[in-house]
Amino acid sequence: MYPHAIARPWRARRLCVATLSAALLTVATATLGAQSRPDSAKVAAKADSVRNIEGVLVRAIRANAQAPISQTTIGRAAITQRHFGQDVPMLLMNAAPSMTSHTETGTNWGYSYLRLRGIDQTRINITLDGVPLNDMEDQVLYFANLTDLMSNVQSVQVQRGVGTSTAGTASFAGSVNFETMPVARAEAGGDVQLQMGSFGAQRVSASFNSGLTDSQFAVYGRASALRTNGYRDHSGVMGRSAFVGAGWFGARDVVKLTTLVGLLADTLSYTGATLDELRENRRYNPLQPDERDKFGQQMVSLAYTHALQNGGSASTTVYRNSASGNYDYIALPDRYRFNLAHTWYGVTSAYNMERGALRLNTGINANTYQRAHRGYFQPSTTLYDNTGHKQDASAFAKLSLDAGKARWFADLQGRYAKFRYQPDANAGIDERSIDWMFFNPKAGVTYQLATGIATYASYGITSREPARNDLFAGDDDLNSSNVADYGDFTRVKPESVRDAELGITWSRASMELSANLYSMDFRNDIARIGAPTASGSILRRNVGNSYRRGIEVDAAYRGISRVVLAGNATWSQNRIAQFTDSSRGTPVVRRNVTPLLTPAFISSHRIEVSPTNRFMVSVEGRYQSAAYLDNTSSADRVLPDYYTLDASARATLGRYALTVRGVNLGDTQKYASGAVSGSGAVRYFVLPARAVFATVSAEF
Repeated sequence: MYPHAIARPWRARRLCVATLSAALLTVATATLGAQSRPDSAKVAAKADSVRNIEGVLVRAIRANAQAPISQTTIGRAAITQRHFGQDVPMLLMNAAPSMTSHTETGTNWGYSYLRLRGIDQTRINITLDGVPLNDMEDQVLYFANLTDLMSNVQSVQVQRGVGTSTAGTASFAGSVNFETMPVARAEAGGDVQLQMGSFGAQRVSASFNSGLTDSQFAVYGRASALRTNGYRDHSGVMGRSAFVGAGWFGARDVVKLTTLVGLLADTLSYTGATLDELRENRRYNPLQPDERDKFGQQMVSLAYTHALQNGGSASTTVYRNSASGNYDYIALPDRYRFNLAHTWYGVTSAYNMERGALRLNTGINANTYQRAHRGYFQPSTTLYDNTGHKQDASAFAKLSLDAGKARWFADLQGRYAKFRYQPDANAGIDERSIDWMFFNPKAGVTYQLATGIATYASYGITSREPARNDLFAGDDDLNSSNVADYGDFTRVKPESVRDAELGITWSRASMELSANLYSMDFRNDIARIGAPTASGSILRRNVGNSYRRGIEVDAAYRGISRVVLAGNATWSQNRIAQFTDSSRGTPVVRRNVTPLLTPAFISSHRIEVSPTNRFMVSVEGRYQSAAYLDNTSSADRVLPDYYTLDASARATLGRYALTVRGVNLGDTQKYASGAVSGSGAVRYFVLPARAVFATVSAEF
């Protein structure tokens, strides 16, 4: 009914109390670090031992290096080299093959969106220490809510394709699994980071870790704050976040509490600009300066992990995730405000066992979710107040068996999901619901050709349900006026993918290389092909058959002293076989067209040079070929190709470091993404403009 309600469902509430509580917990537990400690060597050995127990749930969900899965794991060193507080999609984009991203503000902050193999973020499973993060209705995570998240991340694994079974939203295009910084460390310490840069960018971040005390307790905490004016007109962003991990670490048992809170306030810029508008003013933002939003998100989890006598391990985590906030929409002289607030409770559990040639990982996840949707005609007229409820339960078993040089792998997952709609009291309709049952099998084999060289093949099937926005045809309220059109929730059917992967990995002291072929064949692919609504949004509907096929390469070479050469590339062919397109009003049958925002070639390449142990400089380039902005393959609806060049330099002196980063140094005047409105207007989001950021950090 309202464009912004369609463009971005949900967002903040009283984060101050939660943030203050997290900060106080960090300060209070700092006293633990002052206790007397046993011998430092024993502490280090103990920390290494309990870290293995600490990561049980992560290992159950992630693919190990020998699994027949197309994957990239980004460690802490690579994160540190790339990170300057930017939103997660902007950091990941060049770190793994087949990833694209953009922000709305023309900087590296604000609302940002990730695509994998050309497939949008609602079909990418995202977890943090094994806890699912995708919103259950929209099936998306707004990274902007979690300012400076990567400062708290030890590693990220990106699985491409259906991957291995995980918790939460179906791993359809792939999955992104974050592992947070370890709490149990040998020594106490921390750091402070101060950053300034272009377009009014400012960031401050500070952390503390107690180290593992003689009473077996440890705590890690970080608080971050950032702001930027944005590159586009009135597109400023303010973000705050706090992270606390605290635990007790016994010889075989770990109890760990994790808390993550974030607050975002910004001036909205979710609509792109036409070429004519950009020629006149590259910073043009068609939204009003007083269209703002403010959202907050909080996650807390409590995990218990036990190392069994037989070498196995078991872990159970209970978690709560919530978010709430308001955003404005103005169509002068009318002004609207929308509020969304969700609460989400869940439990996830895993068991890992390894005996000789046999490895077994099993897991379950169940959660219950509700979100209130409220619309207001400002200043005080309530338009609607409805609630969506969703439940999700899944179980998986992963088995691998070594037989000679081969490792056979099987992965079976069953998943049940149910959506129930509770209408506004004045809607004139009754409650209604729909449920789905899915079975997602995967199998493969890895064969060791020689020392450090292996090849793999796998095949998997995954299905997923439509998001709420698909079921409701873009509306935010179901009532007597529209219930006849889609009130049975079947206008969009579940979609499925059959994914085949064939790859090779090569690991040597001086060289790491992975390359793979993939073929993803979709049934009932959900795409933007429906007729425009009155608000101008183009609806998503099912198409028949479509595919994405390609080659991915990821490599790093360290054979030259003090030099690292690295890069990745993807060549792909992507097609929708045939469908009836109503996106321009009159239905048209289209055949063999390219899906939107699926560039045929993506390349990222980096050179890093360290002349001394105290100085490092790196240069990174990215090329992305042209892509279409809708599913019609029309020449007048194209996102042009682009090339960008970034660079960074880092100098260290003892505990102190200075890092300078340059973004888009060639000031490429191209576009990161775009869209076509129901009226046919082609709008673009500009690439992050040329910018420089300087960060001073100190460890203690």
